[in-house]
Amino acid sequence: MSASFLCRTHILCPSLILFRHLFTAGMDPMGSAFSRSPLECLHFDNVALKKLPIDPSKDSGVRTVKGACFSRVQQQPLVNPKFVAVSEPALALIGLSADDVLRDPLGPEYLSGSKLMPGSEPAAHCYCGHQFGNFAGQLGDGAASYLGEVKAPADQSVDLLNENPCGRWEIQVKGAGLTPFSRQADGRKVLRSSIREFLCSEAMFALGVPTTRAGSLVTSDLRVTRDIFYDGRPRQERCSVVLRIAPSFIRFGSFEIFKPMDELTGRQGPSVGRNDIRTQLLDYVIETFYPEIQQNHADRAERNAAFFREVTVRTAKMVALWQCVGFVHGVLNTDNMSIVGVTLDYGPFGFMDRFDPDFVSNNSDNSGRYSYQAQPAVCRWNLARLAEALGPELRPQSRQAVLDEYLPLYNGFYLGNMRKKLGLLRKEEPEDETLVTDLLQTMHNTGADFTNTFRSLSQMSCPLGEETQEEEEAALGCSVDLLLEQCSSLEELKEANKPTMDHRELVMVLSLAQSNPALFEMLADKASVSKQLERLARLKELVDTNPEDLKAKQREDWTRWVKQYRKRLAQECDGQSDPQEVEEERVRTMDSVNPRVVLRNYIAQNVIEAAEAGDYSEVQRILKVLENPFSAQPGLEQPGGGAEGQVRNEGGAEEGAGPTSRHPSVAYHSKPPIWASEICVS
Repeated sequence: MSASFLCRTHILCPSLILFRHLFTAGMDPMGSAFSRSPLECLHFDNVALKKLPIDPSKDSGVRTVKGACFSRVQQQPLVNPKFVAVSEPALALIGLSADDVLRDPLGPEYLSGSKLMPGSEPAAHCYCGHQFGNFAGQLGDGAASYLGEVKAPADQSVDLLNENPCGRWEIQVKGAGLTPFSRQADGRKVLRSSIREFLCSEAMFALGVPTTRAGSLVTSDLRVTRDIFYDGRPRQERCSVVLRIAPSFIRFGSFEIFKPMDELTGRQGPSVGRNDIRTQLLDYVIETFYPEIQQNHADRAERNAAFFREVTVRTAKMVALWQCVGFVHGVLNTDNMSIVGVTLDYGPFGFMDRFDPDFVSNNSDNSGRYSYQAQPAVCRWNLARLAEALGPELRPQSRQAVLDEYLPLYNGFYLGNMRKKLGLLRKEEPEDETLVTDLLQTMHNTGADFTNTFRSLSQMSCPLGEETQEEEEAALGCSVDLLLEQCSSLEELKEANKPTMDHRELVMVLSLAQSNPALFEMLADKASVSKQLERLARLKELVDTNPEDLKAKQREDWTRWVKQYRKRLAQECDGQSDPQEVEEERVRTMDSVNPRVVLRNYIAQNVIEAAEAGDYSEVQRILKVLENPFSAQPGLEQPGGGAEGQVRNEGGAEEGAGPTSRHPSVAYHSKPPIWASEICVS
């Protein structure tokens, strides 16, 4: 669909709306197929609201919600809502096409929660959560609103129905306004955060990671004030709404509304003591989303243990996939963990550029609780909190037995994924785990780019037979040269290894360790201090070296690893297989699991700056790239330029918005530019 068609549709909106109102006046409430748009014909069946308790209060204000899983909310319309982008694959889940929503003059209103679709019942979900390790009490959908559950189309694929056996997709709008759970906030989301959520939801799906989906992104002329960097310089930003789609948005924290008073924080769940509702919620979740478990276990205790084990398996599989694509969640609290094992809530997140096990994507995470390397352990910790929240529904021995399975499950999924990323497909050798560990250590030592290093591995030659020493050295040299292109410069490594703790604070803490060890033990985080000292030691090494010596050391490190890798690749041919066939399968598999493009922060920033300047075409451009992350897409991988079918802002650039981007253009699949390290997300 061309941009000019979209503009004409916008101009005709008032006439079309008037025609629809005239045509349907005095008709049967169900109308006719001709008069009702596809959005108005969605088949809602809101089972969650039928089976789970709803707060009877109609008070519109923020409050504690006791004895309920949902609260009704009133829609709060945006001013002049308009589409920024839509996702065709995500909308197909509920039987819609991009044309269906873009042609509908009421589409932006319906998909932002500004106007109710027939059958929609807006509600906010009540949940609690452990945030950064501490129980926070009641949280809930402070900016999101459940619109209802839409029946899947009859021709939905078997794979999707296996993923979502209930045959309904919950749709939700994020950023739609105040709910009883908004606390001190306004219930609105802005364009920059909405773009990040919209794009990452679809990017993760295309990478093969279980995730909630994003069907559309709507912005508006309604504005709110935000202090982006918490530096006392707030600015006005456009209110925007993402349409989210998932089997369910119930989370671990949904079961924490029954938690007794927490000893540390003194907080408790709003429905403490209501074991009847916990039973009701658990039955609903298992019957609806785990029907095989419900059918296969007549004994309730066995059923519940099987359910907890399946949630544990899905969680381990999900976080293993995160680790293998370099994704860091940023706010991995219990209220952001899905009960159906999908990635939930894209607030601060990031894909690693330079490999760093201590990488954090949330600038507010000063302790590194949710760092890349911490994610697997944090997910187990969150599972333990879910087990506690299930209370008497889960026997203590069952709880511990399942938790003890988590680490072996995770390691199995992770190593299996890594073997594919390395092209080790025919055999499983004991040294494979060491090969992976050594690869990551070499990447860390050399400051290599995570995504591009893995993508480069398929370009390396595999020994297909006996090699002469000259052939081996030539192949080794070419492979190492490929990997050196992804390594950091001396200046980049110096910047990366600067201590993150304020120098004066670090000096004070170290002085305290010497003068008063007992007080140091009480006040200091020894792990954090140790990491700061490691950074200082590494920085000193770098200061004492020069670019030539660094490059020589990087070459030495990679040469050592590539020799190991080529030796292991040679074992893939067992003497009976066709070496050329083995090699083709290796390259094909590696290029299907090692993405060419991920949603790096600098890519998202370019898109945000263009959109805030009034150009929405870049959102659609990068969406197309992210939908096919494993393939080269000439003409789409460079920022800038329009393409037919992209959604544009009819009003052009905003006054005072400035140029599309203040940064030089960098291809989406390239190593990130220097300025990428300056981007701050919190």
